[in-house]
This record gives sequence, structure tokens and C-alpha cells, in this order.
Amino acid sequence: MPTVIVDGREIEIGAHERLNCIEAARRAGTEIPHYCWHPGLSVVASCRMCLVETGSRDAATGKITMVPKLVPGCQTPAKDGTVIVTDSPLVRESRARVEEALLIDHPIDCPICDKAGECLLQDYHFQHGQPQRRADLQPFHSRRRDVGPTVTLFVDRCIMCTRCVRFTREVSGTAELMVTSRGAKEEIDSFPGFPLDNKLAGNVVDLCPVGALGDKDFLYQQRVWFLKREANVCGGCATGCSIVTEHNQDTVYRLKPRENPHVNRWWMCDDGRYGWHHLHDPARVAEVTRRAPGGESAVDWPDVVSRLRADLAAAGGLAVAVSPMLTVEEAWMLATVAREIDPSALLALGPVPHSGTDETYPGGFTIRAEKCPNRRGVEAVLAHFGPGISRWDDLLDHVRSGRAKAVWITAAYPAPWIDAAAAAPFAGVSCLVVQDLFASPLSELDGGGAVRWRLPAVGFAERAGTWVNAGHRAQCFEQAIRPPAGVWPEGRLLWNMLGRRGLYDPAVIRAEIAAAVPALAVLGDDLPATGLDLRILQLAATESATHT
Repeated sequence: MPTVIVDGREIEIGAHERLNCIEAARRAGTEIPHYCWHPGLSVVASCRMCLVETGSRDAATGKITMVPKLVPGCQTPAKDGTVIVTDSPLVRESRARVEEALLIDHPIDCPICDKAGECLLQDYHFQHGQPQRRADLQPFHSRRRDVGPTVTLFVDRCIMCTRCVRFTREVSGTAELMVTSRGAKEEIDSFPGFPLDNKLAGNVVDLCPVGALGDKDFLYQQRVWFLKREANVCGGCATGCSIVTEHNQDTVYRLKPRENPHVNRWWMCDDGRYGWHHLHDPARVAEVTRRAPGGESAVDWPDVVSRLRADLAAAGGLAVAVSPMLTVEEAWMLATVAREIDPSALLALGPVPHSGTDETYPGGFTIRAEKCPNRRGVEAVLAHFGPGISRWDDLLDHVRSGRAKAVWITAAYPAPWIDAAAAAPFAGVSCLVVQDLFASPLSELDGGGAVRWRLPAVGFAERAGTWVNAGHRAQCFEQAIRPPAGVWPEGRLLWNMLGRRGLYDPAVIRAEIAAAVPALAVLGDDLPATGLDLRILQLAATESATHT
């Protein structure tokens, strides 16, 4: 195996891997500081922060020959026999001088900068900077310039790493940003008449290593050291981006992409990035109500468990719409509860919202037209309960034919999804249960002498479980924030309706699913942070059956 020596430590790399010195040093547990380099962008080697000493070791004699000058780690390949020195006096002096040069003209406005607490300029100054400032502090003007509807540019904070410019050219392919002027007068700006308004624009804020680019949605909302972070999955579309939900006191403040080479690489779209505000909408359904001939009344959650089951059983002829917004575990429990109430209950996939067509960008990122995160996961569950997979239109036909006397519809869609005309067929059912985030024409149907239940649902950051995206990749995630006071997540309600004791535990349900559904058997293991492609298991099962 090819071997690279980092600060005297030998590490092995793959025979066909193409690593630079920064990546090779990471394998050895050493972080080489850098500003302009990013693994998802082209290499420009402009910041010079990653300068290191390099050389090569002769495989036959073991003699090491060093290059006489420092080289940029981002631009220097690491191959068999490469020697990398990251902490020599020469390297340390070089880093200190780079930091000093950047700070000479940089405004020292950390107390009012949104990046404070996660700024590489701050971190590197304390780790690698000069022990004391050798130049006088100069007055500065914090010039602020809008470059797009979601991003603002603090011009004087920019260190000209050009990550944002390269992103718009190489990943989004829209090229709205450019470098103006030359030399010491260089600045980032947008082309006249072309603001930064593409669907991936928010990523430039994540890419900025300092506080030059600010997210207008997050600007001055919260200090980053107050935020708690939970690895999560975006529920905005079928791509299922790996994200981090950043929150404080059960309030979400921002979403950021989490690296996953199999799904979203390092990016996320703006629809997903800013698609969390519905979680804190005061119009959300926040209590359980039951309408019957005697009037409408609120119902406490402990009573829901028994009374809901009784109403559905009394009506008979149960049909259930299993929302693609639910997790695999919630869908499994819902189907189990429904079949306990009515062994012949119709289980159908709920409406699958679509908007436009799939949009794929030059950097490989795709925004899916399918605006739900778990259609494939729910379909796998429904296929097990069979026969076949019924869909929303099948459920409507079932209702119109009069065979459905009781209907339980789970929704949890963040946007309006049904109108009065589409809700009309459900007016005649004896018992209608609508579980949703917001009131809709369906939940407001007048049942006359029938029973009408309205149950709250929860959003993506308020639930835990597993989603399977359009690429068949299963990703597990934990609950980030608690739902509004008095709201039970679907998982908790269904757990109790199944008579389970203690707190709802998605891992227990996953183990049951893995044992019962061959297509989902992988859920019985601890999935990696990047998830696992279910097709690998299906292919292995097919090959095994073929050999048998």
C-alpha cells in the first residue's frame, strides 16, 4: 500500500486515491489550517495558510529529500513516499505572518459579527497567530452590501478566499459572483443586474470562513455558542439532505448541510434551508378535538388512546392514508394499529406532493420535484402489509364506493395540500380522523351526526426515526426540538395505542421491522451517519437466491 509520512507518522492511503497534503494529514489526525481550499471546489492556493514542508522518501534507500521551500498543502498531491512536515519553526512562522497580514486590514468587530464563535480567522489567530499585534488598530467602516435576497456582504471582512465565487461557477453554475478590481482593492461583488438568487445561494454563507457573508434569515438572531446541534434529515423533498438542526430552547434558528457524499455532498437548497419556519407558526394545530352529535370538545391525550380506537372500531370499514411525511417506524406502527382495529383495513399511501421537475446542478446536487422525504420507506412498509401498494386515488375510490366507514388520514404536510373539492368525498364517512400540522378543508368538514377527530402532527425536527430517500438510502435521525406544548408526536401516540410501556423508542420498532421485512432488514443494524443504500441488501438477497 502507498505510504505517506506526516510529522514522522506513517499512514497508508489507497492505491488509487488522489489526496492532497491537507487530506493526507487529516488521516494522521493533523489539521492543516486553510481558508481557500474546500473539498467540493477547485484549488486556487491563494490564501497561503496551508503552507507546509514536503519531500519524498526513496523506497530503496529510505533517504528523505526535502523541497527547499514551503508549498501549499492544498495544491500538493500526497503519493507514495511523500513526506509532510506541518509543525516546523518555518511553517509556524509562515502561518503567523499570513494571519498577521490578514488582520492588518480586517475590522476587529467580533462582538457584533455573526460568525464569532465559529470563525476560522478567530480560531487560527489564537492557534497560529503572532503573540502580539505589531501594527496599530485602524478605524474601519463596515460596508454592507446586498448581493441577493437571502445573503448580505460585509465587504471589509472579506479575506478574498473566493470560495463563494467558485461555488457559483462550479456548483450552482449560475456565476452571479465575481472579483472586482485588482491587488489590494479586490472585492467580491455580484454582476450588475444578476443578484445572487439561485436555489443554492445560502451555501455561500456556510462556505465563508469569516463573517463576510451573512444569512439575512439568521443575522443577529442568536449567538452560535448558545445553539445546540442535532444531526437531522431535511424533509423538504425526496433528496433527503443530511443536515444539522441548530436550535435553542426548542426554537430552530437555522439549518446547515451535513456532509454526505451519497446524498447531498456538502450542500443543501434554499427551500430546505429556510423551510423550517412552519414549525413555529402560531396557526399550527396544537390540541386534540372531537366533534360528535353532542358538540365539539377537547380530549386529553391519555383518553385519545382508548376513545379513538373505540370510535374507529365502532364505525367499521377502516381506511388509512399513511403520509410519506411519516417515518418508517411511524408508518409501521400506524399500519399495525389499523390492522388490529380492522384486519381488512385498507392501507394507502397518502398524497405525494410534487412541484415542477427535478433540478440537477453542475456540482451534482439535485432538488427533487417530489416534496416528501419518505415515499419509498412507506411503500416498503405497505408492501409488507399488502396485498400490493394502494395509493391516494385508490383510497378515494374506496370512500366514494361507500366501503370506507371510518377514515384515518395522516398528513403532516408543511404546505396546503388539499382543497374543498378534494375533501368533499369524505363528508359521508361515519368517523373521520385528520392528523395534520394545520387546519384544512378536510379537518373542517361538517360531519352532521358523524364523528370528527382533529389530531396535531409534528414537523421534521420534532420527530425521530428513519426516512428512505429517492435514492433508496435509509437515514436515521433523532428528534431535535420538542413540539408545541401539549402535542404528542405521531410515534408517541401510536406507541401507546399499541399498548407499549415506557417512552417511545424508534430503535425497538426498527428491530421489529428488520426482522419482519427483508427489504428493510438493514434497519436492525446501527446505520452509519451517512445512511445505507437499501438496494445493496436487495441485490445481495437476489444473488443469494440465484445461487441457491
